[in-house]
Amino acid sequence: MDPLALVFYAVICGALSLAGPRLGPPWRRFAVGAAVGVVAVIVLPLVRGVFF
Repeated sequence: MDPLALVFYAVICGALSLAGPRLGPPWRRFAVGAAVGVVAVIVLPLVRGVFF
């Protein structure tokens, strides 16, 4: 796993989650977005392996 990609996706998803007011305070939205980014980076190689 590429640590740079992990950090990149976590930061991007965390920053984008700041636009989602339904999740509550900004720190919680950032945490949810970062978690989504981590999951995306973990799943991406699996998806890549299935399709390529």
